[in-house]
Amino acid sequence: MIEERQVVCGNCGQINRLPAGRLASGARCGSCHQQLFSGRPIEVDEQGFDRHVAHSDIPLLVDVWAPWCGPCRAMAPMFERAAKELEPDVRLLKFNSDAAPSTSSRLRITGIPTLLLMRGGREISRRSGATDTWNIVAWARAGLAGS
Repeated sequence: MIEERQVVCGNCGQINRLPAGRLASGARCGSCHQQLFSGRPIEVDEQGFDRHVAHSDIPLLVDVWAPWCGPCRAMAPMFERAAKELEPDVRLLKFNSDAAPSTSSRLRITGIPTLLLMRGGREISRRSGATDTWNIVAWARAGLAGS
């Protein structure tokens, strides 16, 4: 039996099933035909965040940020570079805490930027404060190895 993984399309939100070995091969969404992995974080709203958490079989690295936050804006290019390093093994999401205060409260966000590492719908690690690309990648890989 071939192992499959579910991947949520960052473009249209469609849930795609892919053979596990095919994740890195430039897979495209069955609905909108866009590449499932672009090497860039995906900006999600509350509904998109919940869809990725509920239906993604790959780990998620979530940057919880706000547009008015200077450290968040400073870290944004580093988070984008981290996507190039971590995809397709990890899906990177950007979540604006101001646009969804109820979800931010549910996630117990008390400061931004906050990085959440999630697997199987649950949080496995958390880090607050701005950091650079190398530290984002190292922290995510260490968190996944320890879970």
